[in-house]
Amino acid sequence: MEIKSRRVPSLKTCIPLWAAVLPLSLVGLFEVLKGNTAFMSGWVFGVMAPIERFFGRLWSIFPFSVAEALTALFLAGCVAWLVRAVVLVIRQRAPLPFLRRLLALGAVWLWLWAGLCWLWNAAYYVPTFAQREGLNTAPYSVEELAAVTRYFAQRAAALSSQVARDDEGHFAENLSGYFRRGAGVYGNIARKFSSLEIQSVRAKPLLCSRLQSVLGFTGVYFPFTGEANVNVDAPACLIPATIAHEMSHQRMVASELEANFVGIAACTACEDTVFQYSGYLMGLIQLCNALYSVSPDTWYAIAGEAFTPELSTDWSDNNAYWAALKSPVEEAAGEMYDSFLKGNDQELGIRSYGACVDLMVSYYSRQLK
Repeated sequence: MEIKSRRVPSLKTCIPLWAAVLPLSLVGLFEVLKGNTAFMSGWVFGVMAPIERFFGRLWSIFPFSVAEALTALFLAGCVAWLVRAVVLVIRQRAPLPFLRRLLALGAVWLWLWAGLCWLWNAAYYVPTFAQREGLNTAPYSVEELAAVTRYFAQRAAALSSQVARDDEGHFAENLSGYFRRGAGVYGNIARKFSSLEIQSVRAKPLLCSRLQSVLGFTGVYFPFTGEANVNVDAPACLIPATIAHEMSHQRMVASELEANFVGIAACTACEDTVFQYSGYLMGLIQLCNALYSVSPDTWYAIAGEAFTPELSTDWSDNNAYWAALKSPVEEAAGEMYDSFLKGNDQELGIRSYGACVDLMVSYYSRQLK
């Protein structure tokens, strides 16, 4: 009797399946191991960080953001792949090639997610910057918050007249200078916090900065290239502090809470007047949000005492810029990022930007004594 063998799936059919199983396995392994702090610390500081710093130095030879170029090519490729799939299904009137193409595209996105887990999300599961450096926060009074806020307002006001301005009094420092000088902004603060000591590479301006503003973001760290990318369409007075913020991610400061604090601390400790002013201004915005919510009269009193015309102009320019771009698109993007942060056990989500005030009050209060 003749025995007919079963038809074996072709390699062409199996490849997309295996391409999906492997990244799913990597994601599953990440979920299993992410609670093991010792293992994740070994991975992040022994493997992940050196790899990303190598790529950061490698791609620093290009003046443009390689991350932005790769992202544009990747998204264009996805669209072209989908269009081709639709054309094939219309011409051949067969759904199988279309489904195979969808499976292959889904596998690519799964690889991207697996890469993000192991090349960035892992940094959320190691000891925080505060823990690594022995920084402790404690409950503070409204008076202590007001004292630090007044200090930042006075420092920002004193520096506001020392930066370049146009005929109408608006901030007018040369943009390219930010990125050229930004690589040295961590020199002083790294002497105080040793975990920040690495070979710096300059941040990169984003070509599609306006899109970043529409989405409500001022910058992005891209772990696949190790680049700190900055929105240069945002108000210029805060770009230097944003550069410092994004460069903190290159130093494996993952949480936005701590990245904001580290960026501000780096700016205020450096010897560059423009970065100092930008850091004090960004810190003042954070402190204002916290103080106004508990004692608006105190905030208005500090602003009335300290604000110079130059500082008031920058404050108004920043508020007007973001108010003009407020839209449902920004809100949706914010909610998505909030979900991403909370999905990586960042309990405060996107609100962690404001929570850096705890670290600021603790750190700068000691300087006021």
